[in-house]
Amino acid sequence: MEHETRRDLPTAEQLDSALKKIRYRKKFVKTMFDTVGSLLVVAAIAVLVSMLFLPVLRVTGTSMTPTMQNDELVICSKRSNFECGDIIAFYYNNKILLKRVIGVAGDWIDIKEDGTVYVNGEELIEPYVESKALGECDIEFPYQVPDNRIFVMGDHRETSIDSRSTTVGCIADEYIIGKVIFRLWPWESIGIIKT
Repeated sequence: MEHETRRDLPTAEQLDSALKKIRYRKKFVKTMFDTVGSLLVVAAIAVLVSMLFLPVLRVTGTSMTPTMQNDELVICSKRSNFECGDIIAFYYNNKILLKRVIGVAGDWIDIKEDGTVYVNGEELIEPYVESKALGECDIEFPYQVPDNRIFVMGDHRETSIDSRSTTVGCIADEYIIGKVIFRLWPWESIGIIKT
């Protein structure tokens, strides 16, 4: 009887093997929790950075063709000093629109019947526009951009509804998200957006 009880007891090697398995499982679980925790922190930081400093936006519509196409993904840089030619993102009627800066506060804008744009009396050179057009326009020219506002237009002048229409008007500083600086998608077009 004594002899049978000893046979049922595990050997030192078996105990050592069982302890190694338990330690390995504990180490594995700890490593998994550490990895998941690290990934969550990195993801939270990435979301925070993208929301506060570099928002990622999806282009919708055709008002900025040929510069930007529908469904492209772009990165915006949060900043407040914009120049003529910059592409900005801004809030309008619970949507985010992308348009090109034509004039800033104090600038005089004039658009002729053929769509030629003048800023402060000088013709604006616009290589990004395929065809000029007056578009949907119900403001009187010459037009002076009010304080703390930006006059914007889409690159596809025939279809873009922008500052030429009182529906949109000039964009107030507080509605501006930032300057569009980089294209993320599609892969073949990835890179800095030239203004």
